[in-house]
Amino acid sequence: MAIKKWAHDLFGKCSCFPVLSLIETANWRFFRSKLLPALSLLVIVFYVGSTFVVSDSKESFSRWGVFGALKDSESKCKVQCRVHGTESLPKGIVSATSNLEMRRLWGTSKDQMKRREHSKKSLLAIAVGIRQKKNVDRIVKKFPPSNFTIMLFHYDGFVDQWRDLQWSDNVLHVSAVNQTKWWFAKRFLHPDVVDEYNYIFLWDEDLGVEHFDPVNYLSIVEKEGLEISQPALDPSLSEVHHRITVRVKKSRVHRRTYKNRGNGRCYWNSTAPPCTGWVEMMAPVFSRAAWRCAWYMIQSDLIHAWGLDMKLGYCAQGDRSINVGVVDSEYVAHLGIPTLGGLDENRMSREEDGRSSRSEGSARSAKRGREVSLMNRERGEVRKQSYNELEIFQERWEKAVKDDTCWNDPYPQTTNRSRAF
Repeated sequence: MAIKKWAHDLFGKCSCFPVLSLIETANWRFFRSKLLPALSLLVIVFYVGSTFVVSDSKESFSRWGVFGALKDSESKCKVQCRVHGTESLPKGIVSATSNLEMRRLWGTSKDQMKRREHSKKSLLAIAVGIRQKKNVDRIVKKFPPSNFTIMLFHYDGFVDQWRDLQWSDNVLHVSAVNQTKWWFAKRFLHPDVVDEYNYIFLWDEDLGVEHFDPVNYLSIVEKEGLEISQPALDPSLSEVHHRITVRVKKSRVHRRTYKNRGNGRCYWNSTAPPCTGWVEMMAPVFSRAAWRCAWYMIQSDLIHAWGLDMKLGYCAQGDRSINVGVVDSEYVAHLGIPTLGGLDENRMSREEDGRSSRSEGSARSAKRGREVSLMNRERGEVRKQSYNELEIFQERWEKAVKDDTCWNDPYPQTTNRSRAF
């Protein structure tokens, strides 16, 4: 009877097991001795198995939930752009850009913070030598410190000799002997370092700035939408290499030039530089976006950067015939003074004036003759290297165009050897 009660309590509510009717039959003894042990084993297996199934199901659902959350997280994170090398850092701590502003060792300058908040700063970087100290002084004084950060690249190793100038301690000095402006720029003006500056002036030292106002210049550049520009050259005082750089009187900006005679003609429909979309390399001014593009095009080993000017239009953030131009109303004089691999012969002559002794004068003249001979030889080697780099750059460009099957040339009819200018 105990077995019967147990079976009733266990299966009474389960319609799938007609156990009670079997127990109440005449075959009870047979059921108890033969079928009940087998049935009991079946019941045990059923309940134990169902427990594992439920447990596994819950664990499986839990695992799928975690996996789904991770998958959603991965999908979300893939959308985020992380700076290369910072994958192991939380994104909020990454400081991806910098600037060239000097900081106080302690305290905070309220005036400095106020200027920083309300002024739009740009950068002037010049390659300088001590021989052009006076001219560089005139250039730097034209650029107000509230609007510009100044950086001098010393290619002759002289730095302390500039400390007597009033502004010297407030500008950045970088020294590397016999290196070019483009060598310095590639190594010290990375786009992430100068990202906070609206415009980058990358100038030579031999520019006369009597008729140049940098603040007004940038105002014109912004109004005209120029991404790459240069001040026009005063033709009466400048060494002019390309017609497009010459100042057009009573004009604010020009973007092309015309030449109907001789070699390198420029017509109204010419599309290749230097007829249009072109500036010279002695005084270029880049927007932040244009500089980011141009910096990557500068080759680390081609320090004279010849050939780069013909390709700068690709960095114009659009149509180079519109976004590249020469500013006429703010113009400079290009004095054309040799620097690397050369000496200032006029200065050498001046230094010899007023010396009374004829014998001393003869000795100095002989020494000067040797220096001039060395100067000419070194200058010739520099020019030769410049032409070599021009050919190398052109070959690299042509190879890059050929190898990059995903790149579409926005100026397909323009070639490196175009005669359209």
